[in-house]
Amino acid sequence: MFVKDVGDASYDEIVKIRGSDGIDRMGRVLDAGNELTVVQVLGSTSDLQADVALKFTGSTFKIPVSDQVLGRMFNGLYRPVDGLPPVYSEDLRETDGKPINPVARSQPNNFIQTGVSGIDTMLSLVRGQKLPIFSESGLPHNRLAAQIARQASVKGEKEEFALVFAAIGLKRDDASFFVDQFRNSGAIERSVVILNLAEDAAVERLLTPRIALTVAEYLAFDMQLHVLVILDDMTLYCEALREMSAAKEEVPGRAGYPGYLYSDLATIYERAGILKGRKGSLTQMPILTMPGGDIRHPIPDLTGYITEGQVFLDRDLYQRGVYPPINVLPSLSRLMRSGIGISRTREDHQDVADQLYDTYSRGVRARDLAKIVGQVGLNERERRFLEFSEVFEKRFVNQGDFESRSIEESLDRAWDLLKMVPETELVRIHEKFMEKYHPLHRAQKMVE
Repeated sequence: MFVKDVGDASYDEIVKIRGSDGIDRMGRVLDAGNELTVVQVLGSTSDLQADVALKFTGSTFKIPVSDQVLGRMFNGLYRPVDGLPPVYSEDLRETDGKPINPVARSQPNNFIQTGVSGIDTMLSLVRGQKLPIFSESGLPHNRLAAQIARQASVKGEKEEFALVFAAIGLKRDDASFFVDQFRNSGAIERSVVILNLAEDAAVERLLTPRIALTVAEYLAFDMQLHVLVILDDMTLYCEALREMSAAKEEVPGRAGYPGYLYSDLATIYERAGILKGRKGSLTQMPILTMPGGDIRHPIPDLTGYITEGQVFLDRDLYQRGVYPPINVLPSLSRLMRSGIGISRTREDHQDVADQLYDTYSRGVRARDLAKIVGQVGLNERERRFLEFSEVFEKRFVNQGDFESRSIEESLDRAWDLLKMVPETELVRIHEKFMEKYHPLHRAQKMVE
């Protein structure tokens, strides 16, 4: 809508719209000019004529929050889609959030168990971290997101854990998949689901992650829960941001995205964390599909600068039947060391993760060499590492959709694989852990 002579409208201000059809709608100021104000209508514009009544509210988008939100499902405008009434509360929160003083933040230092061996053992998720999943079109990131949503828990404190899931621009069948997964598994009882569909207005896509994070902040910092937020798919969010930027005729930046893409993403990702004096935490796992699998594309590139690592899904692994197809070699969790070890996971965790990475990388190099000279051209040592890499993918990374492994089970499984390698090659593990956890040493002690 283009409105003349508004005068004091502000960017992002919410506008109430009542058409001649008697239907109340909501709008958002996209451009506040001296003579002309551009208002984006949130929702359907069918039957909307020029003779409308407008009220500029003077505030940005706010939502009511309370403990009623758990177990609920909303659309991208925070309207219920589960057949229940809206959330009633006098506590209204702006969806843009409030800047957090860096001094008020605490260092993330505790482990979140996802039940996925590839993540828990080698790319551990830490409370308060932002750890994105980098995927491609056609890979099973939705399956993995649903699995993490079902299985994620705070070790030893399951009753204090909550999940906020934001579907951003998903197709209707994908959204139905997530809803069915949450309901059938019972995870919906500790979850809040925000569903923005591909058929919804693009501007709603910009509100969806902010609504999800506003709800998550209330659960984490007011209700003192440990909250995991999954945002799927942030690429579609960025596409909507580019569409809105083009509508405002802004000067495009890299690849046509607005020049403020980095700062806009930061306003979302930086809402994760732990506040001093608060028991709860807010952890993020954004999911983004890299266009053409290009990690240098602006979306994954800028995301990598803001977040603390990344989990890569690999097409080659998926084509070889490995699920989830997590390629641990280019993946990274920068806060892993501060969230694992004694009293958090297990004392041997870091050593086992380092050794798995080292041994698997040697196996991948041997596989690449075998493509040139054939397996017969490999020496005995290289063939042993090649065999390890294949078993590692099939028995450790690979697991079922409904197979949830505890961190202890994942570490024991890792030790069972490492016995394939001569002990002289296990140079990343301290001797005391070798004696305590290596299957051959444990078997020898049992015999004695």
